[in-house]
Amino acid sequence: MKILITGSKGQLARELQTELAGEGKVLALGQNALDLADAEQIRQQVRLLRPNLILNAAAYTAVDRAESERDKAFAVNAVAPGVLAEEAARLGVPLVHYSTDYVFDGRKPSPYREDDTPNPLGVYGASKLAGERAVQAVGGQHLILRTSWVYGLYGRNFLLTMLRLLQERDELSVVSDEIGAPTWARGIAMATGAMVRRWRAGEAGMDGLYHLAAGGETSWYGFACEIAEHLRRQGRLRARVLPILSRDYPTAAQRPLNSRLDCSRLHSHWGVALPHWQVALAQCLAQPQGHPAEQLAAQPHPA
Repeated sequence: MKILITGSKGQLARELQTELAGEGKVLALGQNALDLADAEQIRQQVRLLRPNLILNAAAYTAVDRAESERDKAFAVNAVAPGVLAEEAARLGVPLVHYSTDYVFDGRKPSPYREDDTPNPLGVYGASKLAGERAVQAVGGQHLILRTSWVYGLYGRNFLLTMLRLLQERDELSVVSDEIGAPTWARGIAMATGAMVRRWRAGEAGMDGLYHLAAGGETSWYGFACEIAEHLRRQGRLRARVLPILSRDYPTAAQRPLNSRLDCSRLHSHWGVALPHWQVALAQCLAQPQGHPAEQLAAQPHPA
């Protein structure tokens, strides 16, 4: 089986390459080989490679910059997924597409379910929602996996930023009124791998929209405090972490205050759930930074 993964150097794509290496020939393409802003290049590459499965792990993720780069955000996050879905349908193969909690406005008092009405607050969320709808409109085999607060030991993300700033600064203010579940990229990859193997075994069809996030919930401040505690135990913590309200930390794009996702449908349909975010974070921090682990400890497990 040939598996095409977009965004080869991204944190999720790198974990997917490790997770799916034993499932067939993995073809991971970066921006130079597959520019998702170029619809014609997407068509040419997919038709040339003729994969048996496509995983769209690439995205325009600069949430604030998207407010001033709307066309680019929509080209990558909205148009490209639709083109990939069209080419996957033409080949008769499934597409796995990853989306985000930012499709919601965060005003619901409880975790969001898949059938809740989206209402993105900014360009990034709007572009990701348009991508979901483009994939669904094609009508081919597809999985759309919405996740939240993705981090890992590669690329740029909250974890790596905190690990650096907490050792450089004396004081660090972190938003405390945005709630969600930090989700390790490896957990997303392993859940994807479990679903791919069930599909290959003929146990399930690649169809539908699911929420996929770590168990539990916290704020960005709580997440930062957990990272700080890790550094404290190692004698490397310098900064004091202080809570701050989102209204006191203005950004170009508004963030949802509630990013919690109800993942019960995923467990019910696929038998897959991710560990509690604190468990996953501890496992992530136990790995050598910047290197894939030999043992993938965060196996998806029944809730």
